[in-house]
Amino acid sequence: MEAFQYRGDQLYCEGVSVAELAEKHGTPLYIYSQAALVGSLKALQDAYAEVDPLICYSVKANSNLGVLKVLGDHGSGFDVVSGGELFRVQKAGGDPGKTVFAGVGKSDPEIAQAIEAGVLMFNVESEAELESIARVASGMNRVAPIALRVNPDVDPKTHRYTATGQKESKFGLDIERALRIAETVKDLPSLTMIGMHMHIGSQITTVEPYAKAVAKGVDLIARLRAMGHPIAWYNMGGGYGIAYRGPEAKPVKEFADAILPGLKATGCRLAIEPGRVIAGNAGILVSRVLYTKQSGDKRFLIQDAAMNDLIRPALYESFHRIWPVTVPPGLPAPPADYEAAIDGTEPWDVVGPICESGDFFAKDRALPPLDKGALLATLSAGAYGMLMASTYNTRPRAAEILVDGDAARVVRRRETLDDLVAQEIGL
Repeated sequence: MEAFQYRGDQLYCEGVSVAELAEKHGTPLYIYSQAALVGSLKALQDAYAEVDPLICYSVKANSNLGVLKVLGDHGSGFDVVSGGELFRVQKAGGDPGKTVFAGVGKSDPEIAQAIEAGVLMFNVESEAELESIARVASGMNRVAPIALRVNPDVDPKTHRYTATGQKESKFGLDIERALRIAETVKDLPSLTMIGMHMHIGSQITTVEPYAKAVAKGVDLIARLRAMGHPIAWYNMGGGYGIAYRGPEAKPVKEFADAILPGLKATGCRLAIEPGRVIAGNAGILVSRVLYTKQSGDKRFLIQDAAMNDLIRPALYESFHRIWPVTVPPGLPAPPADYEAAIDGTEPWDVVGPICESGDFFAKDRALPPLDKGALLATLSAGAYGMLMASTYNTRPRAAEILVDGDAARVVRRRETLDDLVAQEIGL
């Protein structure tokens, strides 16, 4: 979170005061740092530089056009999982030829859209999907480039909702099934298998699962080439964990060190699909305290951001650091260790106004006493935050701000109530 630093008692994003942004644009408010986005992308480019990687930023992590434009301008390709995401990439000036199309449910119109756009390859997740891509490509008199998404049956040791590389996952194909399907591709002239793809999960904080997966991939690529497939790409997916609490993330260089020996043995070009590791710590969500309340032994801090703005705590039981934008006297900014006792704080449940018991950002979190109107920063909110937001309880979605040095610009305006009903048919 180097781009978000306290100067005295005030939180800044690069050279811009977070409190001033909240005053000008209102809350809830997403704020992104361009320096953090570019810095994380460059760290990946440097870690894999010796093999000239194609970094395909995972659009599902944060699909704001301003974010996509910045990353594309700094050499990123893209990983998309829908026709809508491909549309966003093109709208932001991204190169479809540096874009991979993943996802388990590609429709015929989306397949045709991607072929017409000229995507680098499709990550194929099932036999039925393979047949659909072959049929659509044949009808267009085109040859579609594909990579089989293979599950290496490796436990990534992450949240059960974000583990994708085991046999029982809805994603991809087990190794033996993938080999059987590969035999059939030779009889489909509208397909060419140019790659092999693995993505074992998300928010992975140890390198061992990658080392195990790449070892299986080396063997599988050799077997696919023996069938006659021109495998030129090894797509290792993404999933690198970030620091939500502080110390849990590994430097991306450690993941590269685990992957590169096997990759080099294949002679393939490397593609990776990072999302969270680029966007996660490049953004925060700013909210304002509405009320405080005590019920029994519980203290509740009620803020104007809610699960419709950031659903990760409710959906994934995820941890986000939360700290005042203006730090009260005598407190650190923010604490380095959220598990330790912090003088001057009490345990609070940080909750929102949504009519659901699951509407919380934190439980029993050590926070100082805060008055109505105080600003809170929820950190590490740049990935899977705004793009998973909803309008539940008819709540307009937040504005998004992109900061570059001392300049800040709106990259998504705040929704209005009129926006929320504009597509509905009245009586």
